[in-house]
Amino acid sequence: MRISIDATPLLLRSAGVKNYFYHWISHLRALAGSDSIATFPFSSAIGGLDHERSVASLPSTVAGLAALQFLNRSRLPWRTRADVFHASHLLRNPPRGALLSTTIHDMTCWLTPELHTPANVKAVKWFGERVMRRADGMIAVSESTRQDAIRILRLAPEKIAVIHHGVPDSFFGVSAEAVSAARGKYGLARPYALFVGTIEPRKNLGALLDAWAGLSGSTLEEFELVVAGPAGWRDQATLDRLQSDSASVRYLGYVAEADLPGLTAGATVFVYPSLYEGFGFPVAQAMAAGVPVLTSNVSSLPEIAGGAALLVDPRSIEEIRSGLDKLLSSPTLRQDLGRIGRTQAERFRWQACARKSLDFFRGLAG
Repeated sequence: MRISIDATPLLLRSAGVKNYFYHWISHLRALAGSDSIATFPFSSAIGGLDHERSVASLPSTVAGLAALQFLNRSRLPWRTRADVFHASHLLRNPPRGALLSTTIHDMTCWLTPELHTPANVKAVKWFGERVMRRADGMIAVSESTRQDAIRILRLAPEKIAVIHHGVPDSFFGVSAEAVSAARGKYGLARPYALFVGTIEPRKNLGALLDAWAGLSGSTLEEFELVVAGPAGWRDQATLDRLQSDSASVRYLGYVAEADLPGLTAGATVFVYPSLYEGFGFPVAQAMAAGVPVLTSNVSSLPEIAGGAALLVDPRSIEEIRSGLDKLLSSPTLRQDLGRIGRTQAERFRWQACARKSLDFFRGLAG
């Protein structure tokens, strides 16, 4: 069977979706056997994962993005020799001649459009109406996302398979040396609570900063809040707060993928009060590293946490503050959540995701 995957997100600056395609394609190829996994619109080798730049060579990146723009603007019909073509949200003109599939990452552009740019909302909704409705099969990254897609777009339930994302092996069993190296590189002398994510409204970082500021003086002297993630969109006020001088908040900006396991495993707690997640990579990664997690009681996050996290209402600053206080003041609770979090995270291995995805493609092709 020939599978062609639209990998254009790998050519652009991106976070979670890029993470998905990078690890997913690599593990699909490792398990494919007699099946072939091609990437569109480039076929060169995939380099190291960097969320800030393309993973392909410069010529492949330029040619790939030019092909994407041409196909999207011209809307000319084109064909592929693949048996299954898996489209990303960036391709508005998928090919003919193959079964069509795609991944449903989340439904935020329908549920919380105010948290996105108007252009992004328009493009994603167009993709939902014109491509997802036409698809022969779809992968949803959580049951929560699957149910949202069925309800909002009235998609046929039998066409959507739930296949959770994976967590890189580097987050499981992080060494003490890796933790020490991350602490040294970023100058982290005190115990810290960690947030990892793009600085954008959906991540609800402003509420976290308010909750953190409400902790007792003794807690703020003992711990600091460390925020890792690049600047995103429509949240300049939060970015300004992060970049102002604060004795108890450290903003690291973008952290390279290689440093994240050590930085994550070194945290006393991981806090992620997002307003909506299709899956929630940072939560699964923190659990894999054995770090106790505080996260939201909405969207897919309870599903991914699976009872291994302290859940709070993300729109309640008081609940976030109280949850932080509870975790930071209770070593026993932190130990228990860290232990069961590791067990829960074992469900999210990239090998399992790739194996289920190959079964999905084979079932689609009959």
